[in-house]
Amino acid sequence: MSKPVLLVTRRLPENVEARASRDYDARLNLADTPTTPAGILAASVGADAILCCTSDRLDAATVSALPASVRVISTFSVGTDHIDLAAAKARGIPVCNTPDVLTEATAELSMLLILAAARRAGEGERIVRADAWTGWAPTQLMGRQVSGKRLGIFGMGRIGQALARMARGFNMQVNYRNRSRLSPELEQGAVYHDNDASFLAVCDVLALNAPGGAATMKWLNAERIAMLPKGAVVTNAARGTLVDDEALIAALRSGQVSFAGLDVFAGEPAIHPGYRELENAVLLPHLGSATIETRDAMGHLALDGVDAVLAGRLPGNLVV
Repeated sequence: MSKPVLLVTRRLPENVEARASRDYDARLNLADTPTTPAGILAASVGADAILCCTSDRLDAATVSALPASVRVISTFSVGTDHIDLAAAKARGIPVCNTPDVLTEATAELSMLLILAAARRAGEGERIVRADAWTGWAPTQLMGRQVSGKRLGIFGMGRIGQALARMARGFNMQVNYRNRSRLSPELEQGAVYHDNDASFLAVCDVLALNAPGGAATMKWLNAERIAMLPKGAVVTNAARGTLVDDEALIAALRSGQVSFAGLDVFAGEPAIHPGYRELENAVLLPHLGSATIETRDAMGHLALDGVDAVLAGRLPGNLVV
């Protein structure tokens, strides 16, 4: 009996590709060539399932044009804003994702951005690497201490809650803005704000951890940045689309925002060139879930979803 055909759009961890090849007639992207909608359509002819990534664009036109053979799409990500879910639902194609397994890794990365930005770690590393360090000095690269500061978390889902737990280890006072208030058990003493003004006013450090999409598009704009305490630190480990780049760059130049730590960007990998001119911005290449443990777990969970749908079962990681 022939195996179902699985299209894997990008290079995945070795253990994940080995499982895919064992259980499926897997069409692997061994060269890790970035995909295009046209490329996905061509490669999916005869495929029973697609295992895609956040860098793939499965818009309404692409989903609508997928071959009739495609019975499930599973994404190597929690976010699904790269897939038109309505179009998939209209086609009757289930979509699965990878919740939970990347929570701790992404929260770690968010905490890393806070520390690296506030303590000017990027600037320091560049000085040492360029052999430009002349020795210790009392006023060299003085940053902001985060211990005891007020942390504002925009988006208090799994990752936001994990970040809050880590931040308490630094004695940070946690505030959050969310679509709805959490239960006291999940809040763990964090202060809920039901409006932007009261929330942003207490953000010595603002960490963006909300999902992407139309509702949060350019949420951090000039108007909201002006509500932050002068000299606030801003980090983004969620989606680049949450930030109005022009507004944040202007704020970093003026000092309204003292430091920023960014792991995600609108239009990545092509980022706004203004960021590269700023010494007070720490820039990382979308490393949020990039640990061996997490990427393996993401791949296996994505395959679990494919397995379930093709076997006629309801997957635990079903989105639509």
